[in-house]
Amino acid sequence: MSQRGGPRYSPTEEGLERVDIPDQGAPIRLEREGYRISTDPSELDLGVIHGYLKESYWAAGVPEEVVRRSIENSLCFGVYRDGEQVGFARVITDRATFAYLADVFVLEEHRGRGIGRWLVEVVLSHPDVARLAAMDARHQGRARALQEVRVRETRAARD
Repeated sequence: MSQRGGPRYSPTEEGLERVDIPDQGAPIRLEREGYRISTDPSELDLGVIHGYLKESYWAAGVPEEVVRRSIENSLCFGVYRDGEQVGFARVITDRATFAYLADVFVLEEHRGRGIGRWLVEVVLSHPDVARLAAMDARHQGRARALQEVRVRETRAARD
């Protein structure tokens, strides 16, 4: 039933670069400058993810069980450095017509290195997301997450 491949969304319209990701159906693992992005759910650290989200403005106080269920029912991207999770993004999708970017973050001590930008580029280039025309990051401030990544990286680049 799954038909993979097809046209890919071009994130270059947003000033982002397309990342070449093989359309194999297996979890992706990409490395750059000592960081790694993976879609393997077994690598996700619920403690790190919940710890960040429960303090965020968009999910303040969210129970760990809710975060666990949201992860189980989404396409998730973890960012890792030296075996520790340092970033996260979650895509809520039916993998056919709809994708919604949510819960994007990079831990503060790893910001300013382009990791957030790279994470969003990987998300938008993933075969299950790239072909969808309905990438919806407008509701509930989700677009602000991407904007905040850009602002932080611009400020860090100037410093």
